[in-house]
Amino acid sequence: MKSRNRIILLTVLAVILIVVFDSLYVVPQTQQAIVIQFGEPKRVVQEAGLHVKVPLIQRVVVYDNRLLSLDPPAQEVPLGDKKRIVVDTFSRFKIVDPLLFYQALQTEENAHSRLSDAIASSLRDVLGQHDMKTILSPKRTEIMAQIRDEVNSKAKAFGVNVVDVRIRRADLPEETSQAVYARMRSEREREAKEFRAQGQQMNQKIKAEADRDKAKILAQAQKEAQIIRGQGDKEAARIWAEASSKDKEFYTFYRSLEAYRKSMETEGTSLVLSPESDFFRFFGKLPRSAK
Repeated sequence: MKSRNRIILLTVLAVILIVVFDSLYVVPQTQQAIVIQFGEPKRVVQEAGLHVKVPLIQRVVVYDNRLLSLDPPAQEVPLGDKKRIVVDTFSRFKIVDPLLFYQALQTEENAHSRLSDAIASSLRDVLGQHDMKTILSPKRTEIMAQIRDEVNSKAKAFGVNVVDVRIRRADLPEETSQAVYARMRSEREREAKEFRAQGQQMNQKIKAEADRDKAKILAQAQKEAQIIRGQGDKEAARIWAEASSKDKEFYTFYRSLEAYRKSMETEGTSLVLSPESDFFRFFGKLPRSAK
């Protein structure tokens, strides 16, 4: 009898403890809660601390009240200039209306999916109005603010405030990148060919100018040489004429000596002339000792 009473007492105490513990819940400073009864939300609890609910009948759903991050997959987006880019974005959002959030989405995983879809849609809508040059310009900040506002207007429907949407990275699609690289390579090769052609043309021009200057300098030098030679010949003729006028016999003798020297410069030269030739007239006048 005592054993049965003890079991009953322990059972009652256990039930009481379960009921007490199930009726109490704690909301941390970084969270907010909704009390659910039979699938229907009864109240929202946003104050941190210890709270009470109906045990076994009610349950508590907790959501984070801090800024949450979203990293949706990269997607290919068409631009206003018909080009396409692959955009990798990230976003930060906050659950500001837990009741509306629960009714629309219930879980943060569902929120990530809905926000990713909203961001993808807004990216296509907004970026489709601009070209690549504008997106890469300082106006990009204004464009991203427009995307954030558009996403935020959609997110309000399920109790979420989108604080920021940014482009982490934007690349050309693989096939477009290859085409761009090929075009850039072709353009660089064309420029290099033009530079080489310009260099060859400049080289030929410099050579032509140098040859022209060379010919001009040589012609001028030859002209000056001829002038100097003419002046020298003229001066020599004058000197000879002056000398010959002073002593014609000596002049004639000197000229004959020059003729003898030149005629005998080559080794083995033989002259066949008559002794009475005028060419040897001075030999006959030499003193006997010289002969």
